Amino acid sequence: MKPAQPQSQVGVDARRAALRLLDSVLRRGLPLEAALDGAARDVSGADRGLAHAIAAETLRRLPDLDALIDSATQQRLPPDSKARFALRIALVQALALGTPGHAAISTVLPLVDGGPRRLVHGVFGALMRRTVALPSTPTLPRAVEERWLGNWGREMVDAARAAMAAPPPLDLSFADDQAARRFEGRHLAPRHARIPAQSGITDLTGFAEGQWWVQDLAASIPARLLGAGGGRRVLDLCAAPGGKTLQLAAAGWQVTAVDNSAPRLLKLRENLERTRLAAEIVEADVMSWSPEAPVDTILLDAPCSATGIFRRHPDVLHRVKARQIAEMADLQGAMLRRAADWLQPGGTLVYATCSLEPEEGEAQLAHATGLTLDPIAPDELPNGVVPAPGGHVRTLPTLLADKGALDGFFIARFKRA
Repeated sequence: MKPAQPQSQVGVDARRAALRLLDSVLRRGLPLEAALDGAARDVSGADRGLAHAIAAETLRRLPDLDALIDSATQQRLPPDSKARFALRIALVQALALGTPGHAAISTVLPLVDGGPRRLVHGVFGALMRRTVALPSTPTLPRAVEERWLGNWGREMVDAARAAMAAPPPLDLSFADDQAARRFEGRHLAPRHARIPAQSGITDLTGFAEGQWWVQDLAASIPARLLGAGGGRRVLDLCAAPGGKTLQLAAAGWQVTAVDNSAPRLLKLRENLERTRLAAEIVEADVMSWSPEAPVDTILLDAPCSATGIFRRHPDVLHRVKARQIAEMADLQGAMLRRAADWLQPGGTLVYATCSLEPEEGEAQLAHATGLTLDPIAPDELPNGVVPAPGGHVRTLPTLLADKGALDGFFIARFKRA
């Protein structure tokens, strides 16, 4: 049993874990979720959840927090200085998470013992006396805003900021449409229910019985475009953590789910067991693996920058730079060409990425060698989502903004000649 902490140290471990999390994301470029186990190794339970919440909200509000800090210092603190990190953590608690100011600063000061403790205390106190506040909609990192302004325009940028201002709703996908309709919530598509954001997902009605799984409505579109399987075989490439695999299996497909991540495939296996659905699982790299024979249907949810899921994963806004987008685009093009070679004549391939970058979406149409775009019809899509003029689908934060919005996705369906 761990010895009881002195009263002055209560809550400090959670803040120290939050600092390690932020350092992992901002300095080392790791995804927030991937860094959690290492950064929060000394905490568990509620403290682990608090560390994650502090880090995630800090990343969501980072430009605005830094602007406040810079307004109260004579010399600009280095971006990676411990004093700036500590101030970010204290301020986000006091201004966004509802922590009383005295608790926000007292649990952070031990993080800078032997360092700029007086500076951190002084800057925090000065800002609190000014009764500062964060803007109602978070500011995007400058590079992201400039990129999205150029690609999509001001309306999209404003919608993206608004989408970050509150926790996004929870979308549930169901194996059975009747079960979905019995579930209280918004029904924006067959086998779907949207409910307000909440914790305790495993306690919700139907979870233990395997009636549903969590999946953003936009993420459910690629598998919807393949329709009913009728016992036919489909390759689900880069499948984990498995929402699309579950959809396809529930729709009557014989699914071969391929992914190179053992931990993510473990999550897929757990969800298959919970939902009582079946799929063949292959742990392999799509760029070195190949099926034994040509296939009729492929779903390729390609690895990408994941900037489209920024609402739930704000770390992508700070980790992903132009170089990573270019590298991902090259990989996607190679995967698309490789998968196309596995299709039988007349076969169908659905390509998707959860990215808001045209390089990972619209530009990939040029890499579909030997494939012809199969235009998507409006009646194949959730209410409020319409195909682009070219017949593909692009979801942006502007879509369904009054109903909780959508993640950013690009989706195209092809036929092989």
